[in-house]
Amino acid sequence: MPLEMNRNVFITCAVTGSGDTTGKSDKVPVTPQQIADSALDAARAGAAVVHCHVRDPETGAPSRDPALFREVTERIRDADIDVVLNLTAGMGGDLVLGGVETPLPPDPVGTDMAGATERLAHIADCLPEICTLDCGTMNFGHGDYIMTNSTSMLVEMANQMKALGIKPEIEAFDTGHLWFAKHLVEQGHIDMPALVQLCMGIPWGAPDDLNTLMAMVNNIPEGWVFSAFSIGRNAMAYPAAAVLAGGNVRVGLEDNLYLSRGVFATNAQLVERAVTVVENMGASIIGPDAVRSQLGLTRRAPVAH
Repeated sequence: MPLEMNRNVFITCAVTGSGDTTGKSDKVPVTPQQIADSALDAARAGAAVVHCHVRDPETGAPSRDPALFREVTERIRDADIDVVLNLTAGMGGDLVLGGVETPLPPDPVGTDMAGATERLAHIADCLPEICTLDCGTMNFGHGDYIMTNSTSMLVEMANQMKALGIKPEIEAFDTGHLWFAKHLVEQGHIDMPALVQLCMGIPWGAPDDLNTLMAMVNNIPEGWVFSAFSIGRNAMAYPAAAVLAGGNVRVGLEDNLYLSRGVFATNAQLVERAVTVVENMGASIIGPDAVRSQLGLTRRAPVAH
């Protein structure tokens, strides 16, 4: 893929994530109302897409409770601002081994392994326009935790997303994930235009240096749509890198807690900063309807009970 700057950019805001961030910043939303309100603030600031996880309202721990996702979804859809809803489907593939000498049985603390249908229960219930598909297995951070997504699991999840009429956002943490994503598209499990998120700088996936970013970009087939982000200190430099490489932008408290050194950010502030970067580069920010047109999305309300 040639290096060609994207002139019409959409911004995704990753609102809360599932990491251990709630104890580090009081700006990270926890309850469904806080998550929805923060997502809507991000939309008002210029985000066309909001990517949402949910958390246990009492503890802040990551959750895949369908009721929490439904509350977030309904609060966003009932609001006075339009935004494309992107829900995570990454939960339920968490494997924590028992240790280097006794890997089995897995450690019950942190291990959460579920079948494809259970992992997508909240997606079938809420019917977002987009949901994520983590396209591989990898060592995720330190210790004995493995993000687990077998090829058969990914085929089944992609097929269920297709049957529901929901666009997968392919989460690619390394070039092998893109390789398998191409296979899913070639085999008809994912419809074009394919949407991919390049997840950079996450140990131990693709590092966030520019050479590696361009290696990832150069592995994206013609006709696909992509965004890119990095976590931590390079997060706010990545909007410029992503746009220059021909992609779209993701920011948010899932990836980065800071507006500047020592200054905690809100999601809206991170989006505002990204808008400034993109517009100062001479590109335009597009809204949710333009994203729907570009990706062929279906906007629907939740299934009534």
